[in-house]
Amino acid sequence: MSFIIKVIIPAFNEEASIGKVISEIPDLVSEIIVVSNNSSDQTENVAKMEGATVLREPQRGYGHACLKGLEHIASQEIKPDIVVFLDGDYSDYPKDLHKIIAPIINDNMDLVIGSRVKRWREKGSMTFPQVFGNWLATSLMKLFFSAKFTDLGPFRAIKYNKLLALQMQDKTYGWTVEMQLKALKQKLTYIEVPVHYKNRIGTSKVSGTVKGAIFAGVKILSWIFKYSFK
Repeated sequence: MSFIIKVIIPAFNEEASIGKVISEIPDLVSEIIVVSNNSSDQTENVAKMEGATVLREPQRGYGHACLKGLEHIASQEIKPDIVVFLDGDYSDYPKDLHKIIAPIINDNMDLVIGSRVKRWREKGSMTFPQVFGNWLATSLMKLFFSAKFTDLGPFRAIKYNKLLALQMQDKTYGWTVEMQLKALKQKLTYIEVPVHYKNRIGTSKVSGTVKGAIFAGVKILSWIFKYSFK
């Protein structure tokens, strides 16, 4: 059985990295969707040259970009079986996509998270706020929901029909934790697979600034506490 797989890549000013990301995505993917999140550089042109479908989302925010990509998929006649999300900064290893989708294809899992395990992380690739935020968020999910997550990694795959059922809403930094919390609430099957992670090209728009790190932390914790008392 062949699976239709589409990839969504939110990107904001990633002209130096987006071409590398696209070129390393395995050929088994039927469409690569790059959502330019109001980029002011050559991100869109580079992505088009590499053969990606390029969308524009003027509203800044990771969730805004992801929702724009899903809106595009919803408008198509043929829907995918699996949707994969990864970042456009080349911190993920696109070739690991095989590992990310394997549990869905082989074991019928609903959701797969790429876990950025310490032994496979390049030194400096995750800042202290990222490491601490991941630990805190996943610890709270374990406490409140008996979850087994260890990471909020952006490189992830999910069955398209399950993703629609989650009715994703977050427009900014809470997108990843919202997906995981809703997956727990809806009792989706999930698993983490260890993935390699390297220093991104360019400066992080979230963890690279104090304001971004704080805002991301607040959004993540607000989703957790919101669902804890539902």
